Amino acid sequence: MASKIKATFLGTSAQIPTAKRNHTAILLSWDKENILIDCGEGTQRQFKKARLNPMKLTKLLITHWHGDHVLGIPGLLQTLAANDYKKKLLIYGPKGTREFMKNMLNVFVFSGKIDFKIEEVEEGKFFENEEFYLESKNVVHGTPTNAYVFVKKGQIRIDKKKLGKAKIESGPVLKKLKEGKDIVYKGKKYLVKNLTYREGDKKISFVLDSKFDEKISSFVTGSDLLVYESSFGSDKLEMARERKHMTAGQAAKIAKLSKSKKLILTHLSSRYALKQKFILDEAKKIFKNVSIAKDLDSFEI
Repeated sequence: MASKIKATFLGTSAQIPTAKRNHTAILLSWDKENILIDCGEGTQRQFKKARLNPMKLTKLLITHWHGDHVLGIPGLLQTLAANDYKKKLLIYGPKGTREFMKNMLNVFVFSGKIDFKIEEVEEGKFFENEEFYLESKNVVHGTPTNAYVFVKKGQIRIDKKKLGKAKIESGPVLKKLKEGKDIVYKGKKYLVKNLTYREGDKKISFVLDSKFDEKISSFVTGSDLLVYESSFGSDKLEMARERKHMTAGQAAKIAKLSKSKKLILTHLSSRYALKQKFILDEAKKIFKNVSIAKDLDSFEI
C-alpha cells in the first residue's frame, strides 16, 4: 500500500504566540521526504513534543521573512549541526532569502557545520522527480511571499484481482506493467489498461499569510488538503485588509472556488484564543469540510 502524506502542525499561531499555540511551522512527511514549511521560534521544541526527528529533514520552504515564520531557523540549524546532520538541507524561499539567511547566521556564533543549499524561487515548479513536485506562487503580503503546493504524482497500480484471474504470476512482467507497457505472458498478450489502474495525483497546498485574492484559487485547485491562514474573523475585516491577511470566510471562499476537498485553518490571531468556534462557524457557512489546526495536530491523505 502506498504511504500516506502527513501534515503535522508544529505551530499554529499568528504573530503573537499563546500558551497553547506556537509560532508557525508545518512538517509535511511522505516516504523519505520530510519538508518543513516555515520555522517559527520554538519549532525545534515542537519537534520534541510531537516525537518527530528533525534529523530526517530534507527540505525547508520559507513562505516569507516575517519573524514569526523564521526565527526558529538558527536554533534548528545549530541542533542539526550539533547532531552531525549528514544530508544536504535544501532551503527554498522568496526573493531575498540568501541575504536574509546570511545576515541571520552572522548574528550568532555558530558551532559546527551543516551542508545546505539556498534557492530563491518565485513562480512555477522548483523541484521535481519521478514521484512528486513542488511549486510556488507569489502572493501579496507586503514583503516577498510565496504560497506552495506539494503534488505526489499518480502512479500506475496493478489490479491484483485481475492479475489473479488472468493467472499471471509475479516476475519481470510486473515491472513492465508498472511502466505502463503491454505484456506477453505464456504466449498471450495482455493490455496494460486491463490489468492496472492509475492513482490520481495527491495535492497539499499551503497559503500562509496573504491578502485575499480569488486568483490564488487556480493555483491551489483540486487540493486534497488546503492549508490556509486565518488570522482574523469577519469582525476584523478592515484590519485583515490593512495587514494583508485573510479572514476565515475568505479562506473558505478560496476552498470552495478551488474545489478543494478539505480546508485546514491555521495562523490564528491570539485575540481568538477563546473564540475559535466563531472562526470555525464563519468558515463552515461557506465550506463545510473545514477544521482549525491545533499545535501537534496531524492530517493524512
